[in-house]
Amino acid sequence: VQLQASGGGLVQPGGSLRLSCVASGFTLDYYAIGWFRQAPGKEREGVSCISGTDGSPYYADSVKGRFTISGDNAKNTVYVQMNSLQPGDTAVYYCCRGACTTPVSQGTQVTVSS
Repeated sequence: VQLQASGGGLVQPGGSLRLSCVASGFTLDYYAIGWFRQAPGKEREGVSCISGTDGSPYYADSVKGRFTISGDNAKNTVYVQMNSLQPGDTAVYYCCRGACTTPVSQGTQVTVSS
């Protein structure tokens, strides 16, 4: 049972990235998958999550209107499309299942800088 996150990179302010979270060892149909981020010197921040049963999304206020989470159960993958990125979005991003205890993916670095 594991999650693999990818898609991070360096982008200029106002740019976009799409992160992917591929699940293996379980199917997404019955689990919520979430994304959180952690920047140096800051506490972990929940960003978004999506229900595996009905696809209903949740967004933190800091990303609402800019990030869109979606799931492809056939590919066992959850995506987060990040638009209008700002320097404050710079962090290592992780995806996790349910209450985010286990499994948790390795991180993918997102850097927003000019």
